[in-house]
Amino acid sequence: MRKINFLVVHCTATQPETEIKSIQNYWKNTLKWKSPGYHFIIKSDGEVVNLLPIEHVSNGVAGYNSHIINVSYIGGIDKKGIPMDTRTVAQKISILKILKDLKKKFPNAKIQGHRDFPKVNKACPSFDAKIEYFNL
Repeated sequence: MRKINFLVVHCTATQPETEIKSIQNYWKNTLKWKSPGYHFIIKSDGEVVNLLPIEHVSNGVAGYNSHIINVSYIGGIDKKGIPMDTRTVAQKISILKILKDLKKKFPNAKIQGHRDFPKVNKACPSFDAKIEYFNL
């Protein structure tokens, strides 16, 4: 098992009703990624979809991917494209459950948002994950 230093929370920076297939097509066809951006993605109804086994490296944060696990919710912007916490109650519950489960496996991993990494100029995940999940 690879060493995991961070559990990273993301938003997709899309509308909450965006289909996972659309996000995957963007990664593959526009960004030319061979691996997905996240290990887990959470739909508006709280359904958790595992896109990649945690033993594999995803493309969540450039320069850190080999030591992180990426969790994202679908959403994170308003109708005008402005960053906004659009998480549903179901998404909040699912994110919390995933992070708790991952902290059991990787107790020393720090939880933070994508925006909390150096040289990241994004609002992602559109809320302060370090504060919200501080006590996990």
